[in-house]
Amino acid sequence: MSEKLLEVNGLKKYFKVKNGLLHAVDDVSFSIKAGETLGVVGESGCGKSTTGRLVLRLLEPTSGKIYFDGQDISVFSKAQMQDMRRQMQIIFQDPYASINPRMTVSEIIAEPLRIHKLTKSKEELDQRVSQLMDTVGLAERLYNAYPHELDGGRRQRIGIARALSVNPKFIVCDEPVSALDVSIQAQILNLMQDLQEELGLTYMFITHDLSVVKHISDNIAVMYLGQMVELAPSKELFANPIHPYTQALLSAIPVPSLKKRRERLLLSGEITSPVNPKPGCRFANRCPYAQESCHCQDNTLTEVSPGHFVACKLKAPEFQ
Repeated sequence: MSEKLLEVNGLKKYFKVKNGLLHAVDDVSFSIKAGETLGVVGESGCGKSTTGRLVLRLLEPTSGKIYFDGQDISVFSKAQMQDMRRQMQIIFQDPYASINPRMTVSEIIAEPLRIHKLTKSKEELDQRVSQLMDTVGLAERLYNAYPHELDGGRRQRIGIARALSVNPKFIVCDEPVSALDVSIQAQILNLMQDLQEELGLTYMFITHDLSVVKHISDNIAVMYLGQMVELAPSKELFANPIHPYTQALLSAIPVPSLKKRRERLLLSGEITSPVNPKPGCRFANRCPYAQESCHCQDNTLTEVSPGHFVACKLKAPEFQ
């Protein structure tokens, strides 16, 4: 499959705050092909989760266009978006806060089926719920269990089953393994990859863990203070990171060896405020290679090699 399932152009989201407008997402553009995974990485507060919610219209964008399967959903009404929810779902970061503690496992998974009226009888509903539980690895004995009786991994499996219940084409995975133990993370990631292959799913995988995003993504987008600073195929990004911020992120990945050591690129300087930001590169205050022009000219994503886009006018010396 090679057609674009999702295309985002010039997406912006500004929030009114005491001192002006907070630029949470500022002119972000990207696309995801059907059956592929786009990993979105960046430090906390960079706007990656907000971008995911904007794509699903859980938040209304300030401006920009969102095309899903060829349709401009940025102009859809609430009624039209409710129908579209069957094709676009989300798995939330916190597997406990995102599910109703007063509902049983089966009731949580069945809720989207009831809302969209996808089953014709109680027997068909129960059968579909049991099938979904089996698909995500939840034992049948947990059918009438409550969330507080389960560990984090099983709770997240409930969230995955709920997202799958309406047979979506596209799922936003908002840091779905960050709240889980490392051993459980691997199980959930393997499950999600198996489901993608089996069901032909398309993922937007949001995380701050570069090891995780390398494992699961076809392409990776790096965000900084509401803007996309680098976008490239996964292997290309790890082999040839060009933006200084991407280099700093990759240098922070631990090396599982007592003999090898990776040289860290330590960042210093004051973080630019996302409230009423001035023109110029938002990373310039922390960039070791910044020049005077970086503080007054905006950078846009530019293709430097096939499929590799960078928002930087300079190339760091060691990557020239």
